[in-house]
Amino acid sequence: MMKDRLLLSMAVEATLLPQGNRRRIESNIKQIIMLETVKYLIGSAGTSGFGSKSTGEEVTAAAASRLRSITAIVTGATSGIGAETARVLAMRGARLVLPARNLKAAEETKMRIATEFPGAEIVVLPLDLSSFASVRCFVSRFLALRLPLNLLMYAFPRYFFIINSYALSRYSLLNRGSVSNRNNAGKFSHDYAVTEDGVEMTFATNYLGHFLLTKLLLNKMAETARETGIQGRIVNVTSAIHTWFSGDSLHYLDLITGQKVPYDGTRVYALSKLANVLHAMELTLRLQQMEANVTANCVHPGIVRTGLTRDREGLVTDLAFSLMSKLLKTIPQAAATTCYVAAHPGLEGVSGKYYADCNEASPSTSACSREEATRMWLASEVMTARFRLEALPPSEEAEM
Repeated sequence: MMKDRLLLSMAVEATLLPQGNRRRIESNIKQIIMLETVKYLIGSAGTSGFGSKSTGEEVTAAAASRLRSITAIVTGATSGIGAETARVLAMRGARLVLPARNLKAAEETKMRIATEFPGAEIVVLPLDLSSFASVRCFVSRFLALRLPLNLLMYAFPRYFFIINSYALSRYSLLNRGSVSNRNNAGKFSHDYAVTEDGVEMTFATNYLGHFLLTKLLLNKMAETARETGIQGRIVNVTSAIHTWFSGDSLHYLDLITGQKVPYDGTRVYALSKLANVLHAMELTLRLQQMEANVTANCVHPGIVRTGLTRDREGLVTDLAFSLMSKLLKTIPQAAATTCYVAAHPGLEGVSGKYYADCNEASPSTSACSREEATRMWLASEVMTARFRLEALPPSEEAEM
């Protein structure tokens, strides 16, 4: 985190100095970037004791006793990072609730975990995060089970990254726009689409659905923490590409939703990931105001190739990934940061932070704006209130 601030300071300084001195500072920045990239490649441990090559099993070893007594909701557990996160939590004894749009895939995940860990307790419930009505139905069904809720984790089943984000996000300080990267976690739409609630699809699926689900379950989490004495944790999975969004986020969302500007899937995706980071910041403040023993943090899982690129498969893609194989994490390594933030005892009481490679990192300047976080929250409340009441079954509508 200190290196992030140092690089930013050096980059700003470089823009204010004569050409000769500027080149010297730029050279120093590039050396730091290369050093950090080497550390990433060899898996050098950070202050947490873990690094890019750590696995979910390794980072949860110290939390085994704690995890045996918790109930966790893990979204995106049908494949990839989400499935590995669920597997590790089950291995440590946690009770799992797996929401899924594809119930068959979720049942297959449940079967695989139960085969490996016969004593695992796993509940599968339907959930489509792009639908506000579906989110409310899920909450009704979950609350009807009368289970506690200690951990709310928004993992993603599929994750794709094409170039080292650590280096690129810093190198771009000096060469803005000269390199191209794409980091896809969760929903990434190449084409414009809106949900049944009239919200742009990527933003709704990656952020608004999570926002509403979290809001509806906050009281249950606070109640569980109060009754059990175990601190609750909320983990948002974001992406390093959130740093590539700049400008007025809500104004841009309005333009995109109204098709007033050409659709840019990468920028919309970056906006949804920025919203995840802002959500953790504002949620931390509101949890403190509630005096709830619950924390909220966000994570960038890392560099891994999974199924989100299935519609872009081909010779060029396969060749690129073959050449860059040393940069890519395995699924167990990619799940490490989500597992670390969800379970490690060293993060007791830590909230509103951003993590990468199992260590605290610095998000973008926009993601650190308290004003923007509050603004995004208030707008999200308005947007999620516009759901279709008729889509709810009568009994569940009355309960909510």
